[in-house]
Amino acid sequence: MKPLVQAAEELSATMKLLHRRGWCDGTGGNFSVVVAHDPLRLLMAPSGVDKGSVRPEELIEVNNSAEVTRGVGQASAETLLHLRIIHCCGAGAVLHTHSLAGTLLSRMKLDQGCVTIEGWEMLKGLKGITTHDSSVNVPIIANSQDLQTLSESASLRLRDAPHGLLVSGHGLYAWGDDLDEARRHTEILEFLLELTWRQLLLRNNT
Repeated sequence: MKPLVQAAEELSATMKLLHRRGWCDGTGGNFSVVVAHDPLRLLMAPSGVDKGSVRPEELIEVNNSAEVTRGVGQASAETLLHLRIIHCCGAGAVLHTHSLAGTLLSRMKLDQGCVTIEGWEMLKGLKGITTHDSSVNVPIIANSQDLQTLSESASLRLRDAPHGLLVSGHGLYAWGDDLDEARRHTEILEFLLELTWRQLLLRNNT
């Protein structure tokens, strides 16, 4: 594991990068990185703050029960979903974005249960995919203010998820073995979701 100071600096920089992309405007988004496994400790941004301006020293630490153990502020209500992804997928970092494409597609395709993406070179940016001649189904689950219910719904879809999952009307959760991989998966999936959305617009206008 990386030293805490380094992990905090890298997470803060990642949040700023995603904020500049327009993927966590306002107080949207929540982001975590594992800094210890036994017992589990997560470094996170506190809830209800502008994620593009959080300094490394303002991050909080959260335990396996979603309780804040260090720092000032509250943990996001969605920490339970982060924890479920970490436990089910062995993730070292989880990044949740609120892009327009992810939010729209997650509602438009909810009845289908997934967004299917196939045939694009950028798919090779996802771990385990080595050819553009591939197809992935990004699962979509219904949103809920009951985070226990939301987490349980997610756990049923995580096994076959391509390192990402959509919550209807809410956006993308992407993860990886570490923060660098989680950021790459976020960027790849957001690119592919944007591509899918624009493709649908073109089809509807021709």
